[in-house]
Amino acid sequence: MKIGELARRTGVSTRLLRYYEEQGLITPARTTNTYRTYDEQDVARVEQVVGLVRAGVPTRLAKVLLDLEDTRAEELAPSCTRQVAEMLADELTGLDERIACLTRSRRTLCDYLQRTEHATAVLEGATALSAD
Repeated sequence: MKIGELARRTGVSTRLLRYYEEQGLITPARTTNTYRTYDEQDVARVEQVVGLVRAGVPTRLAKVLLDLEDTRAEELAPSCTRQVAEMLADELTGLDERIACLTRSRRTLCDYLQRTEHATAVLEGATALSAD
């Protein structure tokens, strides 16, 4: 499939797909006339990248994680350098901090909404307010 079809199927703009390619996150095949071509594996890879980015993972780290995942698929025991392990540990710390901040923000919003007269109507069908 061409880049436009990949963009349509994944909901990612062609410009962003080219950026992902520049960052080494995806590696499309090329036809004899140098057009990019993509397959189902590329669709899955883009979905992985999008998930990581939405979770707050920077693209440089997403590449490391996806490369490690690719290596793990080829090896029984994944390995990485000390530098990569430290970078992953730092990212985990950052994720924990963001999760804590989001949890506090969610709790504040829930508390506020529960005190309004519109809480039931507005939140009907939404995630339970008490769930953290």
